[in-house]
Amino acid sequence: MTAAGSVPSLYREPVIATRIAMIGESFERLLGRPLVAASEDGVAALWQAPFAVVAHGVEADPAFFFGNACALDAFESDIERFVGMPSRLSAEAPLREERQALLDRVTAHGFIDDYAGVRISANGRRFKIGPAVVWNLVDGEGRCHGQAAMFHS
Repeated sequence: MTAAGSVPSLYREPVIATRIAMIGESFERLLGRPLVAASEDGVAALWQAPFAVVAHGVEADPAFFFGNACALDAFESDIERFVGMPSRLSAEAPLREERQALLDRVTAHGFIDDYAGVRISANGRRFKIGPAVVWNLVDGEGRCHGQAAMFHS
């Protein structure tokens, strides 16, 4: 598990920090409101948010590239195990089809704000999320770089 203190050094790497910035930028662009309060350090604001935020890329088997302190606690994971883990593994096998249908809805509509479901932690504990907001990570030129979600667990 992790503490919400200082931002992990991995998230300070320039390429990763740019991807993380897209989480808040895309949320505000699509939903018309900020995800976290304006801050000089957006990465720290997301890391310390009082709700879970996760994001994955667009790989063939999309992998998480971000989970904030609340998300890592919810998933009972550390950053080393969470970052790079295929996001499909956050749902049990019987629920993965439901999860894929959700992601397809997000792809089609840009975001959804009514998702609820069950996830599984690294220790096998099942936990409910929802209502969750799930949105596409879209840059200023309209290219999709993945999807993100925020939820209270």
